[in-house]
Amino acid sequence: MDALAGLLEGPRARGAFLMRSILEPPWSLRIEDEAPLTVLAMMRGSAWIMPGDADSLRVSAGDVVVFSGAKPYTVADDPATDPQIIIRPGQVTMTPDGEILCETLSLGVREWGTDPDGETMMVTGTYESAGAVSQGLLRALPPVIVLPRGECDTRLLELLVDEMSKDQPAQGAVLDRLLDLLLIAALRSWFARNDAPAWYHAYNDPLVGKALRLLQHNPAHGWTVASLASAVGVSRAALARRFTDLVGEPPMAFLTEWRLALAADLLQDSDATIESIARQVGYGSAFALSSAFKRHFGVSPRDHRRGAAPAPVSSAG
Repeated sequence: MDALAGLLEGPRARGAFLMRSILEPPWSLRIEDEAPLTVLAMMRGSAWIMPGDADSLRVSAGDVVVFSGAKPYTVADDPATDPQIIIRPGQVTMTPDGEILCETLSLGVREWGTDPDGETMMVTGTYESAGAVSQGLLRALPPVIVLPRGECDTRLLELLVDEMSKDQPAQGAVLDRLLDLLLIAALRSWFARNDAPAWYHAYNDPLVGKALRLLQHNPAHGWTVASLASAVGVSRAALARRFTDLVGEPPMAFLTEWRLALAADLLQDSDATIESIARQVGYGSAFALSSAFKRHFGVSPRDHRRGAAPAPVSSAG
């Protein structure tokens, strides 16, 4: 599993929020939904993206935007337009005065806005939760990524838009998978650029890439730096030095974070016992996993399973 595959092991769409917005200027949306990841595609017209702590960005028809992190931002027809609509957690839409607008602005199946013939149309796909496995990559993404027209496969976007207008059995599952594909295409294009984080390119290194894949595919194995170096055919010192240079942390530190991230997802996505999960991710006992998990995330595995949000106290990337 590489870094991009790891991302989708986390925020794999499960009932993602998908909506087509049709708006007539002047309009301004203040996004405060606290979603970890959002994909926005401009279908027609243009918009300004205002992250709040960064310069404003203008996007046009055909551009795809990826928002990473839960910080609020504004999307508007013009930077001077005051927010008229606020989108809160759970995709609750309201006025600045608190009036709920979810029904008022409905234009049909997965469609809302101020004017069905509006000048601006954009499609938004929101991942409302993210698994712990993805956190390393999510931290590596800037708050806003803009893919100019032509850098993303437009066929995926056209198919997604077409499917959004349907209301057939299992439609949600179809839309989730199409959103995942659009996200992969967008991030793959972005990571192909020179501004990708250095550790991402480590997967292309003949030694470190092999080491990363061994660790990620076999987390339960009793790895040591020496056994890992032997598996990739270099000395212990050479692997440790090159791995740290390219990934940004030593091999065993990377493995620890990977194991705990996997455990966090397994706790929420399966009914397996903590003892069983501990063995799956390379810990000798539930006690050993619990101690490492609480030290890293700040909550116990049991509390995490009950819904307490993990907040890593140390991280890579």
